[in-house]
Amino acid sequence: MKISPRGIFYLKGLIHLSALATFIWLAYLVEQDHLGADPVKEMIHFLGKTSLNFLFLTLLVTPLIKRFKQPLLIRVRRLLGLYSFAWVCLHLIVFVWLELDWHLLLFFDEVVKRPYLSLGAITWVILLLLSITSINAIKRSMKRNWLTLHRFVYWALLFATIHYYWSVKSGLIEASIYLAVCVFLLFERKPYFLSLFKRR
Repeated sequence: MKISPRGIFYLKGLIHLSALATFIWLAYLVEQDHLGADPVKEMIHFLGKTSLNFLFLTLLVTPLIKRFKQPLLIRVRRLLGLYSFAWVCLHLIVFVWLELDWHLLLFFDEVVKRPYLSLGAITWVILLLLSITSINAIKRSMKRNWLTLHRFVYWALLFATIHYYWSVKSGLIEASIYLAVCVFLLFERKPYFLSLFKRR
């Protein structure tokens, strides 16, 4: 049975509610002091993982469309991607604000020195460009270039997952699971990567 337009409407509502519930849950953890001995670090990781989860869901849409013949699912992909960008912006703001106390020069110095932060910064730039160009008018004006640009989301997924994996000092099992899911989602785009290697 195919999802109807009304079903997509309800699915979008569920996505909005899940994002709101996640934010409320984080606020509760902060308010109740349930983030452990290093709450700033835990908050940064919470926001980063939430962004990565939404990015995983964004990349999962296309395989679901193909496997289950649900073309209308394409309508939720942009919403998931925008939420991923929103969460990664919060992730960045909390890092610069609470970890670095708005010392921007220190932030750029850290980005240059630390490879995992470099990958995180590249991911943020890619998601920023994808979010800006998700506007319909810009999409129409870019024509084929839009598809070329938006395939950079695959690299954003890879960089974000490695960024997370390198950033954890313990709990590598969870980070490894994220890495495995990333590999699976990228494997679903095998023709794209094979075409890149052939051009090389």
